[in-house]
Amino acid sequence: MEPQMCFDCLQRQIQTDFSDRLLFNYALAGSALPFGSNAVVQVLNSDGEVSPHFILMYLRINKDACFTKYINEHCPEQLTGNNCKTKDDTPLPVLLQDQQEVSTGNLCHKPVPLEIKANEPLFLSNGGGKTSLPGLGCSSSTCYFSTRFSCMRTLTALAPVSQIGPASFPAFEELTSSFLSGISEDHVLHSLSLLIQGKATGRDSINFLNLVGVPSFTETSFPGCLRHPNIVPILSMMKSSTHINLVLPKTPYTLENILHYSPDALKSNWHIKFLMYQLLSPLRYMHGLGISHGSICPSNVLLTDSFWCWLHIGDTLQSNSNLSRSKMSNAASPRKIGCCTKGCHSSELYAGLKLSHPTDWHTGFVRWWSGDMSNFDYLLFLNRVAGRRWGDHTFHTVMPWVIDFSVKPDENNDTGWRNLSKSKWRLAKGDEQLDFTYLTSEVPHHVSDECLSELAVCSYKARRLPLSVLRTAVRSVYEPNEYPSTMHRLYQWTPDECIPEFYYDPQIFHSRHSGMSDLAVPSWAGSPEEFIRLHRDALESYRVSCQIHHWIDIIFGYKMSGQAAIAAKNVMLPPSEPTKARSAGRRQLFSLPHPARWGVIKKACQHNTDSALSQRQMNEVESVKHLLHDTSNLRALEEAATFIEHASNLSPLYRNDLVTDDSASEESISQAKVANDTFEYGTYSKLPSIIDINFLLQTIDSDDNSTPGYQDFFLWKQKASRSPNLSVDIANDVFSIGCILAELHLKRPLFNPTSLTQYLHSGVLPKRPSVKSLLESPYFPATVRSSYLFLAPLQVLSKDGSRLHYVASYAKCGALKSMGNFAAEMCAPYCLPLLLAPLSDTEAECGYIMLKEFLKCLNLKAVKALILPFVAWKHFLLASYSETLLQTIGYLRMKVSLLQDSFVRELWSTIGKQIYLENIHPMVLSNLYVSPHKSSSGAASVLLIGSSDELGVPVTVHQTILPLIHCFGKGLCSDGIDAIVRIGGLFGETFIVKQILPLLKNVVRSCIDVSNVSRPEPVQSWSSLALIDCLMTLDGIVGLLPNEVVVKELIEDGGCLYIQLLMMANLGIPVFQVAATSLVAVSQQIGPELTSVYVMPKLKELFEKLAFSEETRSGPGCGSQKASKNKVEDEQMENKMDLVLLLYPPFASLLGIETLRQCCTTWLILEQYLLWHHNWKVGYFSCFLRYPFYEHKLWEYTEESSRGAVDINARRASYSKNPTAEYNPAKMLLHGFGWSIPQSPGDKGAKNSRPHKRQHDHQNNSAQRHVTTSTTREQEPWHWFPSPAPSWDGPDFLGRIGASSNEIPWKISASVVHSVRAHHGALRSFAVCQDECTFFTAGVGPGFKGSVQKWDLSRISCSSGYDGHEEVVNEICVLASSERTASCDGTIHVWNSQSGKNISFIAEHSAQYGNSSTSASRIHSDQANMLDFSSLGTGILSSAYDGSLYTCMHHLETVNRLVAGTGNGSLRFIDIDQGQKLHLWRSDPVESSFPSLISSICSCGSTNGGATSPSWIAAGLSSGHCRLLDMRSGNLITSWQAHDGYVTKLAAPEDHLLVSSSLDKTLRVWDLRKGHNDGVSGFSIWGQDVISISRSKIGLSSLSQQEGQHRITPQYLYTGDRESRNMSVLSNITILPFSRLFLVGTEDGYLKLCS
Repeated sequence: MEPQMCFDCLQRQIQTDFSDRLLFNYALAGSALPFGSNAVVQVLNSDGEVSPHFILMYLRINKDACFTKYINEHCPEQLTGNNCKTKDDTPLPVLLQDQQEVSTGNLCHKPVPLEIKANEPLFLSNGGGKTSLPGLGCSSSTCYFSTRFSCMRTLTALAPVSQIGPASFPAFEELTSSFLSGISEDHVLHSLSLLIQGKATGRDSINFLNLVGVPSFTETSFPGCLRHPNIVPILSMMKSSTHINLVLPKTPYTLENILHYSPDALKSNWHIKFLMYQLLSPLRYMHGLGISHGSICPSNVLLTDSFWCWLHIGDTLQSNSNLSRSKMSNAASPRKIGCCTKGCHSSELYAGLKLSHPTDWHTGFVRWWSGDMSNFDYLLFLNRVAGRRWGDHTFHTVMPWVIDFSVKPDENNDTGWRNLSKSKWRLAKGDEQLDFTYLTSEVPHHVSDECLSELAVCSYKARRLPLSVLRTAVRSVYEPNEYPSTMHRLYQWTPDECIPEFYYDPQIFHSRHSGMSDLAVPSWAGSPEEFIRLHRDALESYRVSCQIHHWIDIIFGYKMSGQAAIAAKNVMLPPSEPTKARSAGRRQLFSLPHPARWGVIKKACQHNTDSALSQRQMNEVESVKHLLHDTSNLRALEEAATFIEHASNLSPLYRNDLVTDDSASEESISQAKVANDTFEYGTYSKLPSIIDINFLLQTIDSDDNSTPGYQDFFLWKQKASRSPNLSVDIANDVFSIGCILAELHLKRPLFNPTSLTQYLHSGVLPKRPSVKSLLESPYFPATVRSSYLFLAPLQVLSKDGSRLHYVASYAKCGALKSMGNFAAEMCAPYCLPLLLAPLSDTEAECGYIMLKEFLKCLNLKAVKALILPFVAWKHFLLASYSETLLQTIGYLRMKVSLLQDSFVRELWSTIGKQIYLENIHPMVLSNLYVSPHKSSSGAASVLLIGSSDELGVPVTVHQTILPLIHCFGKGLCSDGIDAIVRIGGLFGETFIVKQILPLLKNVVRSCIDVSNVSRPEPVQSWSSLALIDCLMTLDGIVGLLPNEVVVKELIEDGGCLYIQLLMMANLGIPVFQVAATSLVAVSQQIGPELTSVYVMPKLKELFEKLAFSEETRSGPGCGSQKASKNKVEDEQMENKMDLVLLLYPPFASLLGIETLRQCCTTWLILEQYLLWHHNWKVGYFSCFLRYPFYEHKLWEYTEESSRGAVDINARRASYSKNPTAEYNPAKMLLHGFGWSIPQSPGDKGAKNSRPHKRQHDHQNNSAQRHVTTSTTREQEPWHWFPSPAPSWDGPDFLGRIGASSNEIPWKISASVVHSVRAHHGALRSFAVCQDECTFFTAGVGPGFKGSVQKWDLSRISCSSGYDGHEEVVNEICVLASSERTASCDGTIHVWNSQSGKNISFIAEHSAQYGNSSTSASRIHSDQANMLDFSSLGTGILSSAYDGSLYTCMHHLETVNRLVAGTGNGSLRFIDIDQGQKLHLWRSDPVESSFPSLISSICSCGSTNGGATSPSWIAAGLSSGHCRLLDMRSGNLITSWQAHDGYVTKLAAPEDHLLVSSSLDKTLRVWDLRKGHNDGVSGFSIWGQDVISISRSKIGLSSLSQQEGQHRITPQYLYTGDRESRNMSVLSNITILPFSRLFLVGTEDGYLKLCS
């Protein structure tokens, strides 16, 4: 084994070779012992920031090795060392091997092109034949590195980006900067992007494509200067006097981590195949170069965050170099354990530890069990097998505490020994606390943390760790006195286990910090050295040896899971995300109880002497034979053998040459070498004459539905059998790949030493195919190859911008479409994270193109899982990102693009309205408050305005208007106010009067109430700002209304709103100023006549109050005209008396001075005040109108400008001291180009198409506006939204302050908003479209025939219907298929909801139908579909319903099928797309002697809109029974008597909940009991709320309560004025969740809209 350093020497070596600024994190041990040659490091830059982690490998210099010669050729001996300087005293540069040239001189010369020898041509061409070119091999006869090319060529091909030079910190810092900047291989992506765009490009793109198998893989490779994307990038090769350092980027995971700690992270069989394809591709490249890897195992398979695979070749670069096979065998001979550094203190430290050589677990267990290995060694070996890492504080090697340090350990005394049958956590916390935690936790557990946490490790090693580490891991404020000062206190303080350092390293007690004292040893130990000796003796004592297996069971064994863990109070808190990859975790090694240490126990029982206890050096075979002959211990042997068999997976083998003898002769090796030197060259001659985008698209083309069959595998096997035999080393690589593949599927290693020996001696050794043959096998579907070819270029070391440009260019050309939907879905997780990096405008445009292309190719489930997390969610698979694209603060070009263009349309059409409202819409709103950027707020405003008509009136009120009003006073920008006003303009006068004005009035009244009560200053400040925002909105709304409506709503109704505010005493000067200017503007709009009639009587009171205030009594000389002008120009009030200046002159100008004096009795006092303080006199008032302050034409729009937006920004800046930028994209989009929403001249009047100007302006300019609007429609990007509806005059959906879109529980007011007669008879069923703008009703029509009506919610008007039913319709469903609806009257009719035309007609065979309109009741005309109008009044179908007729139906949205219940209790499945009946699940009448009809059906997740296929179906019966059936097999899961009467409805709000209602007066959630006094005829669910109906009452209950039964409080429905009560019997109910409304149908045919 290679000599290694102890960790202290390794850290000192790194500091010597580099600098203290190269931070040593921890070492990577090559065995179970604390020795190693690799370390994880970080660079500390001058700003105090640290770089990502790197792996620094130390390889000893072998002067005869070709690898060393390669380094020396670029870095001569005289130039090595950390202090090498040039003549100008600057650090030596390093050499970067680029694609074009390789240096052969030293670092002081310019790199020169590689000399091409006569027998080493770069390009061979003779028609693709074969030739033997021995001259290309290595000149050294003992080098086995490559069998085809020189080592110089091969090493360059494997590490082309490596910088070669002397070891120094500046060089390390430079390579770190180069790695982070992504410039090392950026030219490759640039070349590929040019190729995709059809532009001139170099050879980089062609050479890279050949690396990854385009057009196909070859058996040979020619060494080039491009890195294979699946070979780990070796960033640097640095040389010091004794070592060669390799620098590699550290990946977060290895395949070994995944297999041990998160096997579910490989989510599917496809992901396993994709991983294997990535492993085989670089191996094919290496084999083509004549190199075998030699050490393929899970620990050498590195995985990035995105699970891209890198094959570790650090050891391969030096292995086999200049070593014959015999020398290699000798090199593996055991060496003395210890540090290889001369003079290291660890030689004395480890001298007394009796450390054993690392072996496999099987051998180690036998030696420990028989007493030949110490407890310390064996526990270290178990830590190694479990993956725990020396020095890694987050996953440190763990040891047991064996004493409590109260007394000196004495085996003859029970005091002071720790109970090893209980965990340290249990001993510290106590059984009572752990039982309480287990019983009360949502996820039952005893232990919530690791057995050895980072906090504990850093506290244990606090004396030796840097303070920066302590501040990070323990506490941000360093306080030395808080750390335990003695071992006894440390043991009492911690609930965690021990670390090995307390058993061998006395340095851990000595503090390196001036403020922290040494860790004190117990009084019974004279020094740390003595304590270490006594502590180690206690660990190896007979008492501990008899109990240590119990501790192993708890930490590594069977007590980690199952009933044993519960009994031991050792249940761990499971990971919250099982599919998330982890690099550390608790690994259970054993499933059986660990055997006791038999050897020590036996010897102790025989009272042997100390000499008998000495270890005997023997091999494993001799030890086992000795034990087998000991017949007195057959039971112990049997137990140990069984245990070894069950734990055989702990000794995995991945190479078959590790168990065979050295029978391979040098001659056979030479023959293999010569055979491999004969290779197929002509690689480039196989490339097509033209490689362009069409060829690339053809290469990645794949079919999602193609599946290989037996014939494909048979043909591949025949082809593979004809391939030549592989050399031993290459065959071993293929064997290793097979072992890894088997382990991925089996979840355990394929071979251990015993099973591999049996396999090799079985004689069944198949011929191993080449890696090229494996890559071409049908095992890999076409989607794997397509995904690999698309993603491989993204893994080169390049800039994020270059990656985005490549993906966008390739996707735009149709790459994702060619790959197929499935391959595109697999590629998305690799591409979408590129959007979260800071992007320039150009990069954002590429990202936007990429996002749109993925949106086109992904299905609904994939869009929800992949696209939405980056747009609107905080991603559950990417926890490192705290905000989404739409949540980012400040300017983000990508965010503006998402808000502005057609992306929202495509996203909306893909995910549907409900998901849009739940996830995207709130993010759009968030861009309008809390300091939004001008660009994003403008785009968000336009999006909200344009989408309002698509959403409909009720949803717009509750999801847009109300949330914006809730933001009043909380930083709502002017674009938010603009959105409210313009939405009002879209829906017209009635909408404004019934929806917006009441909400704004409520805000004003609420703020007035707040001002009348003593509240904290923040509340008062918010109230003032909210009033300002509200008044600004009113200013815009007023311009949209006729004068008469303004007078009625704002002046007559309850007193003038503005004057009420001006009469208040403590609202604040800014509010008074805004209210006064708004009052002047309103008065100017309504004109002098209406002003004098309605405004002046109320304004008179204000003038009188101001006239008799203290300020008016002041004498002249207190003001000047100059002051007045300044005040007016600055638009700032100083006190409330300035209202006189703001109001009196404008009203004098509007009404005339004489009229004003007649209306205002205090005119003389006010005019004197104006004269004294502001030098105002009659005739002077007209000058005030010259100032912008009085030129108040807010919200008066012209085609040339947008004065309203300018005024709003100016006024908000003035009043709230919160200036906004002048640039306003909303102004540009909405005003600069006319209305962003296309107008329909025939449908919409001018007053509703835009805000009002004065009435005469409106009349004079209407024609001009019409022309301008029509011209600009073609330029608008928002054309996808429907044209605005005509002036809305529907029912009053009054929003409620505080009723947010996610309000739970729903506070219903039980008031009927609108009522209309929908059917002649009972309304039997509702079906609501996803957009909540359209719904269907089914019930009894004229002549007791079935009737289906289609309704528009905005107007509660029937737009169309379906009249194809002869019988009463009992169920209706809106299907997922476009414009299709299904209705059932005993037969099922599928019809087009737009035209009303029948599409298909479905009936059971026993019923004979002449045509689609034939009555289903002709079989039993008197009773087939009779309604039982009993005293319950529900209109429910009777049990006499014909068994061959359909009684109800349910739509399975995920599979687009119908499930129909029948009169004899069976379930029929129907394919909607084909219009055909599928299978029938017949019912056995187990509950009664005769079958009951199916009265209701639901499926798992049907209520909450689950995207996954349902796992069960529930059916309610007329007998009151409920049945649960397996969706896959149709088997009956369970059946129970749910009710005593007819089951009226079923619903599944969660996968594990079933809600049912019945005519037996109960609504139950499994066991929900009485609530109503009458039969429950229906209910509807939203979230955790259930609204049920019983006769004329409704009831609200919640599923979130903890009790098993919930009392429902029924209440009557009232009209909106609360004057009359609904007396009709209710027959059906459904909820419109986003509109916060619900629909009820009545037995007398009325449809009632309720809030």
